[in-house]
Parts: sequence; C-alpha cells; structure tokens
Amino acid sequence: MRDFHPDDDVASPEGYAPQITPEDFDPGIPNQMLDFILRTEPAEVVDTDLFAVMKKRRSTRKFSDKLVETIKIDKIIAAADTAPTAGNFQGFEIFYIKSPEKKRLLVDACNHQSYVDSKLNFPPYVLRKFAIQDATLAAGYSQLAAQALGLTSIWIGMFDEQKVMDILQTDLVPSSILCIGYPKQTKFPKPRRNLKDLVQVVW
Repeated sequence: MRDFHPDDDVASPEGYAPQITPEDFDPGIPNQMLDFILRTEPAEVVDTDLFAVMKKRRSTRKFSDKLVETIKIDKIIAAADTAPTAGNFQGFEIFYIKSPEKKRLLVDACNHQSYVDSKLNFPPYVLRKFAIQDATLAAGYSQLAAQALGLTSIWIGMFDEQKVMDILQTDLVPSSILCIGYPKQTKFPKPRRNLKDLVQVVW
C-alpha cells in the first residue's frame, strides 16, 4: 500500500472509464463525475429504501453466470468513494479485476473460502483481523442508518486504544468511535478524486 493524497499528481490508471460520462465533463470540477454516476438511473428498478436494503442484504457464496451491468459497477465504485475517510486522506484504491486468470489466483489466495466448513478454527491473529473488519463494516452501516434518519456522524479512528479500553473497562480492542447527532448546519461533500484515478483495472 502506498500513501496517497488527493492533491498528488497521479496519472489515471489505464483501462477504467465509467460507461456514461457527462457531456460537459471537466476533470477540474470536484465530484462532477461522482455526482453524475450516482444520479444516473440504472436500467432496472432497484430498492431505494435504505433500511429495506440493509435488511435484505446477505453474504452470497454462489453466483449465477449473468454478467453484472457496467453501469451498476460504476455506481458501486462511486458509492464506495463516498465513504468517510480520515482527514479526507482518501488513502485507498480499488482494483477492478477482469482477468479470469487473476481471479483464479485470488481464489487460491483466499484459501478457496474453506472457512465456510472450518467452524472458525482460526489462530488468534486471524480472528482479531476478522473482528476489526466486522466492526468496521458495522460502523459503516451505522453511519448510513444515521444519515437516513436525518442525523449526521463522524468516524474517529485516531485515539489511544488503551485509554479507551480502560475507560470502558474492557479487554476488547476498539476499531473506531462514532459520534452521532443532529447537525448544526448542512455541509456540502468534500472534493473526491476523479473516479478514473481511484480504480485500477487488472487484466
């Protein structure tokens, strides 16, 4: 992983371009592509009730052979780019894997997902990683739910873990702290990278 800052002069990774772009697209206008993709209607009706979506979501391990429409992939990528980021650092990239061979290699790197039948017989360091991942996802869902209820939130990731553990009298390591409430004023989204700078297509 390399450090990244939104002001870095980074060439767009080759291979990725959203299926639909605004006719007057200007890379110099913050969030123009992001807003355009999120507003674009998909080819079929989707559930826009956030709480219904959260209730229906399930982890799927068997997929059909039907290809996912490009516009839906664009929307997922754009939605991912709206997630909170510490200090607007945006220190991540998305690798969009199209190569069948690399997909096969990734399946192997993921232990063929044999954990489904292993009854969580993992060493402690793996369970700690799972716990951090689960807590992170739960916090992200909480932020979406808060926003849907007219509330606002801030994710705090920089804190003294031991002090927090002492205050809460727990031996569980905190992943984040969420502050949730009603906003004093509505804030506009901060500028994000052009989506072309965010996604690397791997063939």
